[in-house]
Amino acid sequence: MPAEGVKKMGSLGPQEIVLILIAGLLLFGAKRLPELGKSLGQGMREFRRSLSGAADDTDKEENAKKTSDQAG
Repeated sequence: MPAEGVKKMGSLGPQEIVLILIAGLLLFGAKRLPELGKSLGQGMREFRRSLSGAADDTDKEENAKKTSDQAG
């Protein structure tokens, strides 16, 4: 059992989050930080779509092949 006051590894508290935000602000500046957040969010959204859509894409391709084979 961990001693009192010892945090689990991998958990971020409010102080760590504030420190990361301040470091990002200093590194990239206030003007560029929202652009970086937006592009990061879009990238994550596309990644999730590709994971969930991979099975859908293969199903669509198979259905399209079957339809073209039946028509031709």
